[in-house]
Amino acid sequence: MDEVRRGAVEWPTLLLLVACYGGWIFGTTWAAALWLPLGMIVTGLAIALHSSLCHEALHGHPFRQRLWNEAVVFPCLCLLIPYGRFRDTHLAHHREEHLTDPYDDPESNFLAPRIWDRLPGWGRAVLRANNTLAGRMILGPFIAQWAFLRADWQAIRAGDRAVLRAWVWHLPQIAVVLAWVAYAPMPLWAYLLAVWLGIALLKIRTFLEHRAHDKASGRTVIIEDRGPLALLFLNNNLHVVHHMHPEVAWYRLPALYAARRDHYQRRNGGYVYRSYGQIFRDYLWRAKDPVAHPLWPWRRG
Repeated sequence: MDEVRRGAVEWPTLLLLVACYGGWIFGTTWAAALWLPLGMIVTGLAIALHSSLCHEALHGHPFRQRLWNEAVVFPCLCLLIPYGRFRDTHLAHHREEHLTDPYDDPESNFLAPRIWDRLPGWGRAVLRANNTLAGRMILGPFIAQWAFLRADWQAIRAGDRAVLRAWVWHLPQIAVVLAWVAYAPMPLWAYLLAVWLGIALLKIRTFLEHRAHDKASGRTVIIEDRGPLALLFLNNNLHVVHHMHPEVAWYRLPALYAARRDHYQRRNGGYVYRSYGQIFRDYLWRAKDPVAHPLWPWRRG
């Protein structure tokens, strides 16, 4: 694959990083001063894009050296997720045989049936709402953050030094951002709403990236969208292509998919949507999946 012969710097990714930080600065300053809702929207978009660029960084872009990749995404614009934890959990998620596993896939949206059976009625109602696209965007950022913080706190209490180290490194990453927000005209409460907006946009991407399927190869989606959301998500809507070639930069994925479209669709068992518009029409108010994993065979304790 010609990706092996890539240059020392992937300029499209680096230039997009510059544009992302520029948009974030513009949103928190001039746009916020002009009209605060405009500033919040621009800032939220920049936060979502920065998360997509963090995803590129952990997969080895835009530089060959991990240190430089992590340096260019150092400020944690979303405030909530330490980069080290995102890196480690996401790379664990790429173990294909564990996709959607409620225990071994850190990004699974499914619960083990035994956990689901023990939930109170109000908990089940909240998680059912969270399985609609509207619920995932509105409630999802809070539910996911609570689950993430609780799991990390348990890991730290159990003596996991890697998790603790990631959170310690997180402090200067958010300090840079909070210092800027303290200087900028955008008030902190508005910035926090922009963070929610950025994460809510990302929930559109993750909503149906993976499904329960008896074959690991059939669990990952293709969304043939080429609009603004595809750019915001850096072509991760072609998700099966990314999972098969995680070393390939975002701007190469569409050509790679176009060259072998039938192959990728056969591989994932036809788990294909034409656009994000189709997903909004089908699932805005309707759940796509149950909360409990429907194919869970082991019933682990």
